[in-house]
Amino acid sequence: MDSAEVVVVGAGAAGLALACRLGEQGRQGVVLVEAPPGPHSAPERTWCSWGTDPYWADAVSARWERMSVHAHGGARRTYDLAPLDYTMIRSRDYERVAAARLAGTEVRRVEALVTGVEDGPSGAVVHGADLSARWVFDTRPTRPAAPGRVALLQHFRGWFVRTSQDAFDPGVAGLMDFRPPQPPCGVAFGYVLPTSRREALVEYTEFSRSVLTTPQYDAALRDYTSQLGLPAFDVVGAEQGVIPMTDAPFPRRLGRRVFRLGAAGGATRPSTGYTFRAAQRQASSVAQALWDGRDPCPPAAYPRRHLTMDALLLRALDSGELDGAGFLADLFARHPTERVLRFLDGQSTPREELAVMASAPRGPMMRTLLSRRRA
Repeated sequence: MDSAEVVVVGAGAAGLALACRLGEQGRQGVVLVEAPPGPHSAPERTWCSWGTDPYWADAVSARWERMSVHAHGGARRTYDLAPLDYTMIRSRDYERVAAARLAGTEVRRVEALVTGVEDGPSGAVVHGADLSARWVFDTRPTRPAAPGRVALLQHFRGWFVRTSQDAFDPGVAGLMDFRPPQPPCGVAFGYVLPTSRREALVEYTEFSRSVLTTPQYDAALRDYTSQLGLPAFDVVGAEQGVIPMTDAPFPRRLGRRVFRLGAAGGATRPSTGYTFRAAQRQASSVAQALWDGRDPCPPAAYPRRHLTMDALLLRALDSGELDGAGFLADLFARHPTERVLRFLDGQSTPREELAVMASAPRGPMMRTLLSRRRA
C-alpha cells in the first residue's frame, strides 16, 4: 500500500481547487484520486457564481455585468451588477486550467474507484485506491448525515442553443424568468445565459420534491423557448442535474484524519444551490491550514444564521405558504442589487439580512415559523 501526506478524493470543483493550491505550495506527498472514465465520473457541467474568482479567471467562459428578472405575469426588469458580475465556468475549461497548474507540481494523479475511507489514529486508508495518508479530503457526493425537516430538490435541464438569426443580448444574463407554469409547492423558472448574439444556455429549473423525466424537461424547454420567441435553432449540447436543497447536516469532519469538502462538506447553499464560491473558500482555507501546520478541518461554508433563514424559506416553499416566484422577483425590486447578491452568495451582514427579512411576506413566514415550532 502506497503512503501519502494528503489524499484528495474526487476531481471536481472542490477536489481540483485543493489539489492546485497544495501543488502551488510545493508540497510533496499529495495524491489526487479521480474516478476512471465511465458511469462513476461526473458529466460535463457548468458552475455559475457571483463575482469573478481571480484564481480561475482563465477558466471563465462568459461574464455578465447586467442581469434581468421577469416576474410571473409581470414586467421584465434589468439590473446592473456592479461592483460584482455573474460568471460561468464550464467544467472542461476548469479541468484544462487545473491540469496546466498541476503539471508543474509534485501532485500525483491516479485513477481509481474509491469504495470507502477508513479513519485511524495516525492516518487513514483509502480503499479501492490502495493508499494510506495522514490527511484525506473526500469530495464525492454524499447524502446528509441525518434527515432534515425539509428536503427539496433543485433540478434542471438546459439546452445549449445556436439560433439562425441574432436573438440574444450577450451583455445581459436572464437569471430568473418566472413565466413558466408554477408548481403548487416550490418554484419554477427559466434562465438564459447568452455567450453571443446567436448562442446561449437556455435552462428550465424547478425547486420541488421530485424530478421530472427527460421528455418532461424537454417539453418545458420547448414551451419556454417559444415564450422567448426564439427563431429557428439547433440544440448543440445539453446539461441536466439535481442539487439537494435541505436543512439536513453535512458534517465536514468524519474522524481525526478524514474530512469532507465542497458539496459533500456543506458548500451548497440550501436556499439557492450555489456551491462554487463556497467550495473555493473551503479549499483555500484548508490549504492555508496545512501550510501553517494547523488542524485542516474545512470551515463552515455559511454562518449558522444563514442556514436558519434558509431552513425557514425552504419550509415555506415546500408547504406552499410562500409564493416563491413573487418573493424572489420582489427581492431584486425592493433592495439594492448588491445587497441581494451578497445575500444569495452567503456574504451578507446581519444588518443586510434584517433588511431582506423585513421585506418578506409576514403572514406566510410567520405561519411557517409557528408550524415549525409545533412540529
